[in-house]
Amino acid sequence: MAVLRREKGQSLQGSRIAVAILIGILLGCVFAVFYPHGFFSSNPTGSHRRIASSNLQTGLSSCESPERIKMVKSDIVLISEKNAELKKQVRELNEKLQLAEQGQDHAQKQVLLLGKQQKAGPFGTVKGLRTNPTVVPDESVNVRLAKLLEEVAVHKELIVALANSNVKTMLEVWFANIKKAGIRNYLVVALDDHIVDFCKSNDVPVYKRDPDSGIDSVARTGGNHAVSGLKFRILREFLQLGYSVLLSDVDIIYLQNPFDHLYRDSDVESMSDGHDNMTAYGFDDVFNEPAMGWARYAHTMRIWVYNSGFFYIRPTLPSIELLDRVAGRLSREPNSWDQAVFNEELFSPSHPGYDGLHAAKRTMDMFLFMNSKVLFKTVRKDPALKTLKPVIVHVNYHPDKLRRMQAVVEFYVNGKQDALDPFPDGSDW
Repeated sequence: MAVLRREKGQSLQGSRIAVAILIGILLGCVFAVFYPHGFFSSNPTGSHRRIASSNLQTGLSSCESPERIKMVKSDIVLISEKNAELKKQVRELNEKLQLAEQGQDHAQKQVLLLGKQQKAGPFGTVKGLRTNPTVVPDESVNVRLAKLLEEVAVHKELIVALANSNVKTMLEVWFANIKKAGIRNYLVVALDDHIVDFCKSNDVPVYKRDPDSGIDSVARTGGNHAVSGLKFRILREFLQLGYSVLLSDVDIIYLQNPFDHLYRDSDVESMSDGHDNMTAYGFDDVFNEPAMGWARYAHTMRIWVYNSGFFYIRPTLPSIELLDRVAGRLSREPNSWDQAVFNEELFSPSHPGYDGLHAAKRTMDMFLFMNSKVLFKTVRKDPALKTLKPVIVHVNYHPDKLRRMQAVVEFYVNGKQDALDPFPDGSDW
């Protein structure tokens, strides 16, 4: 009996446990359906959300006045402006950083552009690069001029002269002797319609620029110096199109083809205003200051300026930079002489506050590309030098240009040996 009661008690206890487990499972299912996020969830649902939203609206309506809202909006505008300013400063700093990085490896990039890096050779055999690469031609700069240059230029080279009606008579002597010398690749940039008609009537290649209000008044009525300053702006298009230009004033007599006597190893190849070997090609000039005692003598290097009325310029980046620099200065300094500015930009070295132009230069032979001081002061008085035939004679030192140009033609072309004799070495004033 005792055994029977014990078995019944165990059976009853097991049934109770099973029922409890079943009830727990049922309750768990009910809670899972009605409370999916649990009793202690941070995301209230149903009525909790409605209560919270109601409380928030009540707080806003009771706490925030129109003035407060206006202040908040004003603060937002100020913050937005400061944010925009900060973005601008960051952008400018990034640009400066990029420029600095470009400057650091500029020399390296230039070497890579011009060729692979090389080791230095034995003593006395090393030669640096002398010729900068030409730019890639860009015909979109001036399609009309590009088509004309294809017809006129020879081997991508030509003589270019600027002229208005003030120099018509000298222009006629200029192109007449170019034709006599058998030169085909030359072009007159006409600065007024009268010169266009004059050139066409004489079968002379001519180009008239599109209207440009900024410089047209100078082009039509300006004197020699004013017109001379325009060439630096006008020549830029020729270089961008990939052409080398022999820039010429009209007070020049051509006796030979100049393209047969160029080296083409520099950005700029120019005739000199010098009148002997020292002044034309440079010399050591000793400056004497007795007050300095032991250090009274200071050595200086000097050279007479290049003539901005006759120079050969190749289509390279330094050449275009030179034209930009000179044209820019002449626009800012209207009283400056273009030849002085041309030489300052070409020769001034880099120094604090100034980056010099990195352009290669060559001085032309002063007896082949002769200025009128060399001719009238030296050559005509020397029997040996009188037998030499120059490539050109530039009447740049004398104001009576037309008469002397005609005399040069008589002497060198027509063989009249006394044609140069009546003129003084210099001018009468």
